[in-house]
Amino acid sequence: MATNNKISLTRYLVEHQRVHNLIPSDLRLLLEVVARACKGISQAVNKGALGGVLGAAKTENVQGEIQKQLDIIANEVLIEANEWGGHLAAMASEEMEGIYVVPHRYPQGEYLLLFDPLDGSSNVDVNVSIGTIFSVLRKPENNGAGVSEADFLQPGNKQVAAGYCIYGPQTTLVLTVGDGVAMFTLDREQGSFVLTQERLTVPADTKEFAINMSNMRHWDAPVKRYIDECLQGVEGPRGKDFNMRWIASMVADVHRILTRGGIFLYPWDKREPGKPGKLRLMYEANPMGWLVEQAGGAASTGTQRILDVLPTQLHQRVSVILGSRNEVEHVVALHAAAATTDAEPATRAG
Repeated sequence: MATNNKISLTRYLVEHQRVHNLIPSDLRLLLEVVARACKGISQAVNKGALGGVLGAAKTENVQGEIQKQLDIIANEVLIEANEWGGHLAAMASEEMEGIYVVPHRYPQGEYLLLFDPLDGSSNVDVNVSIGTIFSVLRKPENNGAGVSEADFLQPGNKQVAAGYCIYGPQTTLVLTVGDGVAMFTLDREQGSFVLTQERLTVPADTKEFAINMSNMRHWDAPVKRYIDECLQGVEGPRGKDFNMRWIASMVADVHRILTRGGIFLYPWDKREPGKPGKLRLMYEANPMGWLVEQAGGAASTGTQRILDVLPTQLHQRVSVILGSRNEVEHVVALHAAAATTDAEPATRAG
């Protein structure tokens, strides 16, 4: 792409606002602020040991997980960047127990921002790609009442924008506002995100799956059957050989799928039978599910479209199966077949 033809993130968003009338100005400005925050997080990640930011902090998040120092830094960067702009009413983060209402000293907007500030942070110390995931909802009208946690409990099909920023060999921002998926790469010399790919498409078929194989003994029967079929290769019922990829960073695994196809599975398993899954619906499954759908893929819990799950809790967990449409539909069909002979517990449906 020639230098004089580069399309910046700002220009892309302005055209979606002014030319295509797809987003309002406040949403455009909000997304620009999120992108600037991601640039700040990218700088902290890139410094690594030189910035003294590696290693674990001496705290746990609301999930009971030991936080990395960069988890805390990324969370603070996103809050501080977004609280004063007048576009948001409140924020929610995987790292915070409750919502963060915009302080009264700042104007309140009509949007809600949810984020996983640093997905895959367990990989920070070994220099593997990690990222920030975000989702934007419109605050429900409530006759002037203040914002509450209940305002966030909207299904993923109500999202007005979603995306992630991956910090790897390049810093790349992937975004949807409901008009396909666009990819922007950070030009460090110019300090701006530049459009590098539009209309990302996930192939309907694939020969790659991503799942943590060490959990195989805990899987439910439909998931185990699916992976068994893949492992049988060309001699098995699928009639083709599969490769396995697993990075243990959802951002990195989904980025690969959006780039070249594949299927990602983080299903319910027997270790914690009372929980529908491991990943968080609001901060991970919904934004990633919408991105994949906008690129022509599919996203399911195994029994339900992820974007149709009605949240009941801010930190609700969910089973996640997303990627190339034909593979996801095959896994869904295996769940349906199993359900006809052995009704699934209610805990797996969400």
